[in-house]
Amino acid sequence: MAEEHKIAVIARIHSDFSTKFGIPRQSGLVPQLQARIIFEPEFRIPEAVRGLEGFSHIWLIWQFSQAVREKWSPTVRPPRLGGNERMGVFATRSPYRPNSIGLSSVRLERVELDPDLGPVLHVSGADLMDGTPIYDIKPYAPYADAHPEARGGFTDQTPRRRLTVDCPLELLELVPPEKREALIGVLAEDPRPAYQDDPGRVYAMTFAGLEIKFTVSQQKLTVCMVAPAGM
Repeated sequence: MAEEHKIAVIARIHSDFSTKFGIPRQSGLVPQLQARIIFEPEFRIPEAVRGLEGFSHIWLIWQFSQAVREKWSPTVRPPRLGGNERMGVFATRSPYRPNSIGLSSVRLERVELDPDLGPVLHVSGADLMDGTPIYDIKPYAPYADAHPEARGGFTDQTPRRRLTVDCPLELLELVPPEKREALIGVLAEDPRPAYQDDPGRVYAMTFAGLEIKFTVSQQKLTVCMVAPAGM
């Protein structure tokens, strides 16, 4: 039987994604996305983040809280390969792992000292759902963490797919101005599952408290509805 250890949740992220659908598949793909990291009460100690403001990027170690399973599979079907080919789970970043742990590199915009919440980290480019538990935060050190010569395995063999986004002005104006560029960036990354390509299908995702509906034909995504979520 595998040895088990307990691990504490030190913080939670607050982002514009209330559900998994639409979240970028990797961190940094949509740098316009803004989020806040708020520490749990026992970790709201300003001294714990002393010096962190000197780093431009940080690593987040977190839990795939919506993908926790008792059993795991040694192989998964990466969306990058169209969902048709299996790879070893440890050769992918699939959330369906023996331990449902994620790793993301995000940009640290600023450290705020809130009188009630303690240190709050403002980050951009995060690929985490709202409320995701965070286990640890570490500074990104370019001298050790950056590897320009690195090989990307099967990800080097599959082109990154981006869509042209058509959002009518009257719909775009329903989105808060500071969220518009991020929304367009998310849609351009093609939120659909890799195996779905039905031009007649209407997809729906929630973003920043809004329900966004869209269709995709060829390489063009067309927004057809923007409304408050839950209406």
